[in-house]
Amino acid sequence: MSILGLAKNAARPRAQFNLCRLGFKMRAFVRDESRYRLETVSRACAILRLFADVQQSLSLGEIVERTGFERTIVFRLLRTLEEEGLLRRPEGRRYLSNVNILTQKCFRIGYASQNNDSFSKAVTQGIRWAATRQHIDLIEVENQYSAKAALRNAQKLVQQKVDLAIEFQVYERIGSQLSTIYEEAAIPVIAVEIPQPGATFFGIDNYNVGQLAGKALVKAAQQHWQGEIDELLMLDLEIAGSLPHLRISGAESVVRKSLTGSYQILHLDSRGEMDRSFELVRQHMQFSPKRKTLICGVNDLAVLGALRAFSEVGRGNLCLALGVGAFPEARRELRSPRTRMIGSIATFPERYGDNLIQIALDLLHKKHVPPAIYAPIQLITPQNIDKFYPSALFADTDK
Repeated sequence: MSILGLAKNAARPRAQFNLCRLGFKMRAFVRDESRYRLETVSRACAILRLFADVQQSLSLGEIVERTGFERTIVFRLLRTLEEEGLLRRPEGRRYLSNVNILTQKCFRIGYASQNNDSFSKAVTQGIRWAATRQHIDLIEVENQYSAKAALRNAQKLVQQKVDLAIEFQVYERIGSQLSTIYEEAAIPVIAVEIPQPGATFFGIDNYNVGQLAGKALVKAAQQHWQGEIDELLMLDLEIAGSLPHLRISGAESVVRKSLTGSYQILHLDSRGEMDRSFELVRQHMQFSPKRKTLICGVNDLAVLGALRAFSEVGRGNLCLALGVGAFPEARRELRSPRTRMIGSIATFPERYGDNLIQIALDLLHKKHVPPAIYAPIQLITPQNIDKFYPSALFADTDK
């Protein structure tokens, strides 16, 4: 289809076409001497390139002078482009462009996603939208919660000759191997949530998350049980390493300092999975007496699995829980009138995309980027959830 035909269905005053993504390599096209080249289209493109600055207006005479084309040909091309909605004449004699021609390089960014939980899906969708807005070619691979897949995918992205890679995987132990793969190919990397050597880190400040979680748990224990608890249950994610563990250790530290008395502290490796957490907590309660239990998890899914286990054995009233992420599943739970979930630390994964793509562009344009950039966090409770996640806007995801 010709460039003129592409505009027929566009809104004429504001039509924008990403000629770069459509594959119109303008300069190469003008030089191409193949028999498939259409001289009229080539001249129309040459005229449109004069309007790289969409605010610039040009007259017929100025366009003739700059292109060197015959005046009659330029006149006819201008009228055709105007009729097709690619140019306009708001001032009568001077032309303005309705076409946004991208003259910068179209970057290829590789994105290795983690898995299909709601947090990862939100991050992925945000990256896709942001990449589209910035006219970036996004090359996606899925790590599938597997160290082997993550290493294999890194090699794939190198073979695809991406300009930059965004790594979202959960195994801290393979960070050095991933860094080596990308470093040998001179490809810069952004590591999401789990740091790796040499990569720009983007994620939450896990220490602050732990502190905020601990304070919320202490406050809940004081309100419901006068500050007396029998057990502190911590649901960890050991494969992710020391950084995400700060969510757990930070919360535990605050509880230890604030709640006196004798109580048991139990750590379970939930892997951040709802089903695994459910099974581990259910097995634990088979051999333990009824206890007033505070529950803190590395993410919402682990906490929701534990809540399900307490409910199944009829001990729902003996637990108070707090998660991390404010996933749709957690937001649904927080809206339940009988919930024992006191809150979740929101990390707003739906906003990650804009931040990650902007960091990527800054790195690719050789701008200064700090080694670690932290996402905002917020304690979401049943009392304030509609302020941050209005049910009218998030009705579909929170069902």
